[in-house]
Amino acid sequence: MRIEVTLLSEPPRTFELDGRMGWAMTQLSMAGVQGVATIDRPAPRWSAYVHRLRERGIQIDTEMEPHHGPYPGQHARYRLACDVQIKALGAEVAQ
Repeated sequence: MRIEVTLLSEPPRTFELDGRMGWAMTQLSMAGVQGVATIDRPAPRWSAYVHRLRERGIQIDTEMEPHHGPYPGQHARYRLACDVQIKALGAEVAQ
């Protein structure tokens, strides 16, 4: 998956992401204000994807939430804290 991301800041900034970084950015964008919880949308390295997106200047908030069940603990919920525009490059954006 390859996408073009435009950060709608002043001034706007556009760059491309591909592979898992493109997938993670798309998931965050589609989740909107609800955000992405690692327990609901498992992926091998969410924290690494978020770290690398932040290095690109994308503002992402992290909120820790408790979870219950046989293995209680906490999980992260990530939310975009900036306005972005995403365009698929060469293929449709998958969910």
